[in-house]
Amino acid sequence: MSDAEASLHKVVIVGGGFGGLYAAKELGKVSSVQVTLVDRRNFHLFQPLLYQVATGTLSPADISSPLRGILSRSRNTTVLMDEVVDIDPQQQKVKMQGQELTYDTLILATGVSHHYFGNDQWKTTAPGLKTVEDALEMRRRIFMAFEAAEKETDPAKRQAWLTFVIVGGGPTGVELAGAIAELAFNTLKRDFRNIDTTEAKIILLEGMDRILPPYAPELSAKAAEALTQLGVTVQTKTLVTNIQDNTVTAKQGDQIQQIPARTILWAAGVKASGIGKVLADRTGVALDRVGRVMVEPDLSIAGHPNIFVIGDLANYTHQGDKPLPGVAPVAMQEGQFVAKLIKARSQNQPDPTFHYNDAGSLAVIGQNKAVADLNKVKLWGPVAWFVWVFAHIFYLIEYDNKLIVMLQWGWNYFTRNRGARLITGEESLVQVEMDANGDFRTSSDRKSTVEV
Repeated sequence: MSDAEASLHKVVIVGGGFGGLYAAKELGKVSSVQVTLVDRRNFHLFQPLLYQVATGTLSPADISSPLRGILSRSRNTTVLMDEVVDIDPQQQKVKMQGQELTYDTLILATGVSHHYFGNDQWKTTAPGLKTVEDALEMRRRIFMAFEAAEKETDPAKRQAWLTFVIVGGGPTGVELAGAIAELAFNTLKRDFRNIDTTEAKIILLEGMDRILPPYAPELSAKAAEALTQLGVTVQTKTLVTNIQDNTVTAKQGDQIQQIPARTILWAAGVKASGIGKVLADRTGVALDRVGRVMVEPDLSIAGHPNIFVIGDLANYTHQGDKPLPGVAPVAMQEGQFVAKLIKARSQNQPDPTFHYNDAGSLAVIGQNKAVADLNKVKLWGPVAWFVWVFAHIFYLIEYDNKLIVMLQWGWNYFTRNRGARLITGEESLVQVEMDANGDFRTSSDRKSTVEV
């Protein structure tokens, strides 16, 4: 290392999601810093469109971009594919599986994972949606259900294969329910000979009194109405109490119902990544009930002004009466802010002040169906859908992704076709069953060789 490199301010960013990537892009313009971005994956994933991979509209590559490619022009930035397992605040080091890194400033942006509220045994039966692997597993289960129903001769078992239960009525649950309904009632209805896909049951369960709880009540009502028109059964004030033996047990008031279903998808909650617990153990910083790190007004942690936590891992309670939501725009703005703060400190300038500019919230239900809460303006229907389309294309990271997704959506809009309906993974296509634990199994050890 040269003397010039040794004098540079060393910034280590852990996590290549929206927060980490936007911080790295902003710091890539600052010549006085040396940046190292560490992520377990070699790509950035556009998570807001992950449900479209799960339902066959897009392929994983359409919403993913190589981190090295995105940051290739930032000559002060190094990308490492590794996993941080420990932090030493006293020595200012992060420990990875392969090596250690020394930092002057540390930015943690490792996000969240699924939260089953103490029922982790449901994980194999009811997968969540946070990674590419999650999306491909969901896609496999959704399309395998139709294939298994096509071969099933017992009416009750066939209906169980054609029943899809989505747990959680937030944006992900609403988007999944709408997309599966469009599959069953439009895209696939002429593709099978032994089943009528329009007999599918898509059931959305939400524990609160309305779906999309963070949205304005009138938009929640419009979303529920749009889902009902698509053929989705929306049940609010409904708590899932058990998932076992291909059956969802749910409680609505004093009534207990059991729903036989072969495809159960989880969209009900999240918990912070394990690095939050590591940070709490090493620094004493407080965590909230789902493991998010309580941060200071400048997104640093108490007692450590050179350690910042951003994105879904952070609990920021300094603006409004509740924490900032775990959405992409929050992470983007936090990443850019921390980068600007580091730049200001390196130039001995006053620290900037963070304030999240909320442009609103968007949720899509189906083709020409969406809701948009743009603060003072509330939109629904086709107008909200077009706002949603252009907002998501705008925020896709690379130009080729923008072009591919735009063309794919245009084609799907007019044909109602979904070209990524591939069944991939470790399961045989011969005969699908579930064991006593609710895990998928097959009558053959033959594995799919298709890779996406």
